[in-house]
Amino acid sequence: MGMMEKKIIYFERPGRENTEVCLDIVKETLSSTDIMHLLVASTTGDTGLLFAEALKETGINLIVVTHSHGFKEPNTIEMPHEVRERIESLGAKVYTGTMITHSLETALAKKFSGVYPTLLVAQSLRRFGEGPKVCIEMVMMAADAGLIPESEEILTVAGTARGADTVMIIRSAASKRFLDLKVLEILAKPRG
Repeated sequence: MGMMEKKIIYFERPGRENTEVCLDIVKETLSSTDIMHLLVASTTGDTGLLFAEALKETGINLIVVTHSHGFKEPNTIEMPHEVRERIESLGAKVYTGTMITHSLETALAKKFSGVYPTLLVAQSLRRFGEGPKVCIEMVMMAADAGLIPESEEILTVAGTARGADTVMIIRSAASKRFLDLKVLEILAKPRG
């Protein structure tokens, strides 16, 4: 069995201007594979809503992953409730939970100026970019929540700041089995 020739798309700049291209990559990937699960990072809901609208008739298990409550400031969530309801009305799920690499260790590091394993993992993953780190993180979060099965190929979309600029296929694992998680393909990411 030979290798399929695929081209990775490298964006010159990160950010929301790449979102439509990422959506096209997702559509093409879904039409040419048997992947059944898609994770899309979305802070305010704009990216999640775009993907939910575009993919509402596909039967894909679309999960829009938000920042955790209190991420920006105490007692707040960045995605408005009406946007969440609209995404869900299109058949997608919205998941809000603790971000794997932004948890208790972040608070301890700020308080005690220490270095902790989770923060080392997060900083290591950021060497590939913010989007790849988020894609990997979302897979573990969704597997931990029982929203996707483990050991399956999961299509993931994330970005840098706003919009989407990264598309990856990842073999899923729960956070407890992080070392079983595998990045299978990077379909798109920013160069910088």
